[in-house]
Amino acid sequence: QAQLVESGGGLVQSGGSLRLSCVGSGFTPDYFAISWFRQAPGKERDVVACIDNNDGEIIYPDTAKGRFTISSDKARNTVYLEMKNLEPEDPAIYYCGADQSCWGTQATVDFWGQGTPVTVSS
Repeated sequence: QAQLVESGGGLVQSGGSLRLSCVGSGFTPDYFAISWFRQAPGKERDVVACIDNNDGEIIYPDTAKGRFTISSDKARNTVYLEMKNLEPEDPAIYYCGADQSCWGTQATVDFWGQGTPVTVSS
């Protein structure tokens, strides 16, 4: 059974950094694009980065460019999200999801992880 497990969330000071990990199992990573999403209380779940393991395509929304870096280690079936200069608007539950490409929507995600919380203190 395909599965994703996130880790690496926690409490960090404003301006600090975190690296999140999304470890996959039960599927071949080459066939999937892995996206990181985040959802703050009372808000919608938004994508913050995507990497397509098939062709290496990487996409960031404008809100994440310059501060977030996504990378993939296919041998470990793991996708990382490096976050720098964390700001008060960044706290959320961060989820990873697997899709057929980076151009899908939440509705096309094939499977999700359980999420890892990120908290930023001022």
